[in-house]
Amino acid sequence: MRRATPWLLGAALVVAAGAVTAVTPTDEDVIGPTEVHGSFGDPVESRTLIAAATEATFADEVVVPGADWSAEGNWVVVTVAASAPHTEIDAAVNLATLTIDDRVFQASERPDATLTSASLRVGVDTVGTLAFELPPDVISGEAELRLTSSYFTAELDDLITIPLDLDDLPRTPSVELDDPELSAP
Repeated sequence: MRRATPWLLGAALVVAAGAVTAVTPTDEDVIGPTEVHGSFGDPVESRTLIAAATEATFADEVVVPGADWSAEGNWVVVTVAASAPHTEIDAAVNLATLTIDDRVFQASERPDATLTSASLRVGVDTVGTLAFELPPDVISGEAELRLTSSYFTAELDDLITIPLDLDDLPRTPSVELDDPELSAP
C-alpha cells in the first residue's frame, strides 16, 4: 500500500489540476461584454441603452439631402429607436457594428446624419439610421447588429445584440439618411 499511495496521490493531483483548468474562465469571459440578446423590432434594454431595430434595407446608394453628400456601394441601412434607461450622462450609441460570420463592419462615419454619438434621453426615443458599407459579395446570410455606449469596445459592459437575416432585407436603389429625431416611445 505504501508504494501505491504516492501514485494515487499524484493521480488525484493531476485530476484536480485538470478540473481547476477546466473551470477557470478565459480572458474573454472575464473582461468580455455581457451580451443582451433581443429580436428585430422589439426593444432591448442594457445597462446604458434601450434600443430597437425597426427597419433594415439594402441600398445601392445612401444620400444625406441637407449635406449634399451621397455614396454608392453595397449598403445596409438600419433604423434604430434608442433611449437612455436611467440617466442621460454619456447616453449615446457610440459603437455600432454589424457582424456577419467572422467579419465585423462598423457603422460608417462618413454620413453626418447618423444615430452614432447622438445624445439619448430618458423616456424619449431618438430615431435614427446606421449605415454599414459592405463588400459587394456580402448580400445574404445571418448578421448581428451590436450596439454599445462604449467608444472602442464593449469590454466589461453590456452589448445589445439583434439578429438580422440579410436574405429577408429588401433592396432599394437609394436611401435618404435623415438626422436623428426625437419621438415618443
